Amino acid sequence: MTELNESIGWMKRLSIAATALVAVSVASGCAVGPNFRPPPAPVLTSYTRPSLSAKTDSANVPGGEEQRFLPDRDLPREWWRLFGSPPLNALVAKSLEANPSLVAAESALRQARELYFAGRGQFYPTIQGNFSASRQRASAALSPPLSGPELNFDLYTTQGTLSYALDMFGGIRRQVEALGATAEGQRFQLEAAYLTLTSSVALAAIQEALLHAQIEATQEIIDISTRSLALFRRQLELGAVARLDVTAQEAALAQVQETLPPLRKQLEQTRNLLTALAGRFPSEEPEERFELAALRLPQDLPVSVPSTLVARRLDVRVAETQLHAASAQVGVALAARLPQFTIAATAGGTSTVFTQMFANGNPFWTVAGNIAHTIFDGGTLLHQQRAAEAAFEQSAAQYRSTVIGAFQNVADALHALQANAETLRAAVDAEQATKATLDTTTEAQRLGAVNYLAVLSAQQAYRQALLIRVQAHAARLSDTVALFQALGGGWWNRSGLGVAPTSAEPPEHAR
Repeated sequence: MTELNESIGWMKRLSIAATALVAVSVASGCAVGPNFRPPPAPVLTSYTRPSLSAKTDSANVPGGEEQRFLPDRDLPREWWRLFGSPPLNALVAKSLEANPSLVAAESALRQARELYFAGRGQFYPTIQGNFSASRQRASAALSPPLSGPELNFDLYTTQGTLSYALDMFGGIRRQVEALGATAEGQRFQLEAAYLTLTSSVALAAIQEALLHAQIEATQEIIDISTRSLALFRRQLELGAVARLDVTAQEAALAQVQETLPPLRKQLEQTRNLLTALAGRFPSEEPEERFELAALRLPQDLPVSVPSTLVARRLDVRVAETQLHAASAQVGVALAARLPQFTIAATAGGTSTVFTQMFANGNPFWTVAGNIAHTIFDGGTLLHQQRAAEAAFEQSAAQYRSTVIGAFQNVADALHALQANAETLRAAVDAEQATKATLDTTTEAQRLGAVNYLAVLSAQQAYRQALLIRVQAHAARLSDTVALFQALGGGWWNRSGLGVAPTSAEPPEHAR
């Protein structure tokens, strides 16, 4: 028992020495390389040129409401609810619960955080315990290895070892700083996965609604063309029109009918997409169905001020963490060119009798320090530092490109909403005019007052105007989603995920 207590005492002394070494290293060390500072946000007051109005045009149809851009409003975290569609809300909830891409992103975040915590372990010394037992016979030609004449003996050794690399120039701290930045970037990647998923669900739902509307519009044209063909055939029987009029109408009807299968194919593929986004297989029929009339167009659009965009755009935040990690790697490469300090200590006991390892003069210990510095390596460390500096410059350029792209996305979405509103208003006018022309032409056809060319022209004009109108309606909805996505999707208002710790400093008790 006495020997065991002495062993424990040695281990305690090693632990005290370990804590002292950490304190000495932190107190005397410095972190070489650049200290990262986030780039300042661009000083802008607007996303677009002054030509863009603060509101859009309107049209007197569902989906033609005026939209207003409100810079003093914040985007809600569940922005999809602004479309007033219970099926959309339900499908988004299912997707957030079951989509495997979120599981993958969450696992990637956990991995990055664990790697960060693993890196922080380098702030501490490494302490290991070892026990060995052996049976040996020494050669009689040599001096007996023991104090007695015995050549056959057992040997038992128990020892503890401590090793510690003093972070005198902050190379370890910079490496942990880079790991922390990577973990933080992975958190933003997870948020981006949420935003991408919800946006994809909303856009696919709008696409399904558009396809339903296009199919209905095409079916309406088919019905009109079918009735017109029936009238031509009756007139042919009466000798009022030529056979050419009938065949021309038959060809026009066939051309319209052949546009239905591609639309139905796209509809089925969109339904498959919605099913996959919800984490289910294509053989499972989605419960939700989407129609344009059931999707409300958000009228008050929260538009954050430009100075906050860089803090809310997830791709910008990811680029910032990549820039941070690249900055830290410069310090890692620079520290590698400076002297490396290590300390090692060993304490233990050895004996030919198991119970006597720590008795009498059997205990032993050693303490050693080492300083190593690379004198010549063919320029390896120098070029590694220059490569790290080049990588930092590359990350800085990529960050600026990402920021410019973020502002471009917002500006594009704002201009698209403005143009879509104008397109919808013109399409509504065109639809009404072409429908009136078609009705007049159809009535004149019944009376035999017009030829087939006038009928076909009126049908084609109405079909084109009808399709443009439903496409413009859907485009307003889709580009509203694009605006919400470009503004960051309101992720900063969503709770449930903690911030990954990114401090590169040792734990408080080790300072």
